[in-house]
Order: sequence, then C-alpha cells, then structure tokens
Amino acid sequence: MSQLDDGARLSPGLQLGDQPKAAVMAAVASKSGAPWATRYRFVLLASDALVVTAVLLLATFLRFGAGGGSLTIGLHELGYVHLSAAVAVLWLLTLAAYRSRDARVVGIGLDEYRRVISATVTLLGTLAILALAFKIDVARGYMALVFPLGVVGLTGSRWGLRQWLNRQRRYGHFLSRVIVLGRRRDVEYVIGQIQKKSGASYEVIGTALPEGNDKKFLEVGGQGIPVVASIRSVVGAVQRLNADAVIVAGPVNRGSKFIQRLGWDLEQSSTELVLATGLTSVAGPRIHARPVEGLPLMHVELPQYTGPKHVLKRLLDITLSAAALVVLLPVFAVLAILIRRDSAGDVFFRQERIGRTGEKFTIYKFRSMVQTAEEQLSGLLASNEGSGPLFKLRDDPRVTTVGKWMRKYSLDELPQFWNVLIGDMSLVGPRPALAREVDTYKAAVRRKLYIKPGLTGMWQVNGRSELNWKDSVRLDLYYVENWSLAGDLLILLRTARMLVFPNGAY
Repeated sequence: MSQLDDGARLSPGLQLGDQPKAAVMAAVASKSGAPWATRYRFVLLASDALVVTAVLLLATFLRFGAGGGSLTIGLHELGYVHLSAAVAVLWLLTLAAYRSRDARVVGIGLDEYRRVISATVTLLGTLAILALAFKIDVARGYMALVFPLGVVGLTGSRWGLRQWLNRQRRYGHFLSRVIVLGRRRDVEYVIGQIQKKSGASYEVIGTALPEGNDKKFLEVGGQGIPVVASIRSVVGAVQRLNADAVIVAGPVNRGSKFIQRLGWDLEQSSTELVLATGLTSVAGPRIHARPVEGLPLMHVELPQYTGPKHVLKRLLDITLSAAALVVLLPVFAVLAILIRRDSAGDVFFRQERIGRTGEKFTIYKFRSMVQTAEEQLSGLLASNEGSGPLFKLRDDPRVTTVGKWMRKYSLDELPQFWNVLIGDMSLVGPRPALAREVDTYKAAVRRKLYIKPGLTGMWQVNGRSELNWKDSVRLDLYYVENWSLAGDLLILLRTARMLVFPNGAY
C-alpha cells in the first residue's frame, strides 16, 4: 500500500507558507488504504482456521489418544476426527456470522474479542441442543477441552495479530485515509481523539470546513492538517485524494438532507460515510439502529446494574478469587516474612473504602509503607503530585524498601482477593475510593458507585498512577456504563500483562 514517505508528510505546525499547497495535495493523493482490510481479513481467516483445527485435533488426541475415538449416531458410527471436521466448519461459519473479521472492529477496542467469544459460546450452546435433540452422546471430556482451548487460542491469535497490526499502523501502514468534515471545533475534537488513541485505524489526510473559512491548515496535537475542501466541495476532494472515508464531525447545515445527499454522492467512489456520535461514554454494543418507516432511529440501551449478568459476574469473582487465594498462599507467606523483616509493623494494611451504593468496607493490602504513614500524610500534602482528590507522590518517603518493588508489580494488592471473595469488591470494576474522595464527587462521578469497585479495571490497564483525575474518572464511568463479562476477561488478561511489564505504578 502506498503511503506518504518521510519527505511528503507534514511536519508539526506546518503552515501554508512552508510548503506550496499543490505539493501538499500531491503528497496526500496517494493510493487508497482500503485494500489492506481485504488482505487482513484473509489473514484472520487463515489464522482462525489454523487455531480451530489445532484445537480440535489436540482435544481429540488428549481425550482419546492416537486412535481418535468414535461415537454412535443412530445406526451409524462416526469417528471424532469427522466430528471435529464438521465442528471446524461450523465454528468458522459462526465466526463469520458474528462478523468477527469486520474491518470496523479488528485491531482496536474490545468488540473483536467479544464477537469471537460470543460466537464460540453460541456454537457450544447450539451443539449441546443438537446433541440432546438427536440423542448424540458426545464425550463430555472432548467438549470440556475444545471450547476453553478454542477461546484461549482464538483470542490469543487475534491479540498477536493485533500487536503486529498496531506496530504497522505506527509506521503509517494499514490505515484508512479519511477526510474529517464539519465545524472547526468539532473537526479538531475528532482529529484529537483519533490522534490520542493508540492503534486507531484512521489517517487524517485533510479537513473540510464550512464556507468562508480562510485557514489553509488546522494545527491539532502539533500536527498540521490541510484544509482540502469546503463542506460543499468535499466529494471532489475525496476523488482527488483517494480517501477511503469521510467522517462527519457533529451537526452541519441542512442536517439530514445534507447527510443523505453526501451519502449518495460518495456511493460512486465506494467511500464510507462515518458519523461521529455525541454519545462519548456509550459503547457500540449498547447502540442499535432501527429504521421505522424510513426514519433511522438510534436506540441506546440502558446500563444494567442488576440481573443475570451480575449473577454470572459474581460467580466468576468467587471462582477466580478462591482459586487465586489457594494458589498464592506460598507467595503470601514469603511476602509476609519480607515485610516483617524490612520494617516494624503489621503485615497487612487495613483502610476504610467506599463500595457499591456508598457502603463502607475494609480493604486489605500488604503494608508497603511505614506503620505511621497515615500520621505523616498531612505533612506531605503540599508535595502532592496527584490530580483532583487523589494523593500521589512518585518518591513517597513513607514507602519501605520492600514496598517499592511490591507496588511496582502490584503485589501489595493481592490480599484484595479476599475482599472479592467475601463480596466487598469485584475482580474488575472502578477504582475503590476513600471516603474523603467520595465527599468531593459531583453527581456524575457518583455513578462510579453503581457497581462494586474492582481489584483491577480500565484505570489499571491504561496507565494507573500516570492518569490524571479527569481521565481516571472517564475510564471508570465508561466501564460502569458499558461493562460486559467478555470485557472483564480481557481486562484481566491485560492486567496479567501489566504485572509482567509494569507501567505507571508507584
């Protein structure tokens, strides 16, 4: 795919006088980036087929050995190798039906993983119903191996391919070339969000502003973005620059009529039309478009704070926290000895935190500070490096020698598995807050208290202590509004990676 070379790219803060506009237009008018999606879809298909085949053969071997085993269907005997071949085909078709390889979801966000997991669970349920209806006695051990291995294998392969894709995108490859259209403020906001999101699949090659604009470039995030057209002449710019999509950033004059006409005009070049919604805290799975007599209505589902999903979340919490406590007992013993030898005081640190609906509970941690840390806090407030009501100090003198590396790898948080087991916390959720922090919350921020705080969460896998207060609240509220079991599992996997490669903890 042809991309801008280093000499053709606009340098940060580039102004019209620095480079002739004709040269800029020639530089950005390179080959469309759309074909990457088709090629990448074939790569995903091949990867999925390889993983599914390997999982089914491995499950057959582990359950039945080299002989493969067989089952009886009516008067016919069928080998498990043949059953595996049928399951493989159905599995790949189900992944396709759930559009898990759609260019709109691959490479960014959780939706790709959700679709893979949902497709696998749907297939499992369908096969179970078919086996019951036709009285097919499929070995439980075989089924118990196939689907857990499949989920791990498919999500793992997607994750690996995503890492490769994101590395390519950082070098300017495998990007969809877009023109952002709208009022200047809206355009700058959308471009800023695209620039901030690591792995974003768009390369902004130009903007289209309302008539009367006299600017030749917009500077966003230190980068000069050329103004390539007015709103009315954007179709010509799309054809001239080989753009893959037009993003409409917010409301425009003539509203729906303009959008309709723009969509018709873009059909001729197979260019996508993307509308930026103002629902910034609502995830895709909660948004459903339902046309009613030609009127497209966008339905936004209400967040769910009770019901079957929360029961399943609680069962997951109990199962994993109990297992973690048993497995980590030797680690707890070693850490307890190191803490006692390092400094005087208790092994565990106890503190009152605010849980769901504002209920108070006692949180448990391994003590990483001196015993008198709370008494010394008032003398350190003037040196606070945190934002909002948070107190953070990168070189906190109260932290012990053992406490420094425990904090780096989040080992001091391990006793909170007990809080999860007894129901005060969840494995995944918003950050557990102090009472003095909650007292400063505005009404919107109090929505964090609608669900249980978490041992880990979006704040944990997106920078931890490096986050400012505003970003921390934004991530917590996004989780509260849009959480899912599949999303929880992915956050747990990303947390495990953060423990091995720590970032932002102090």
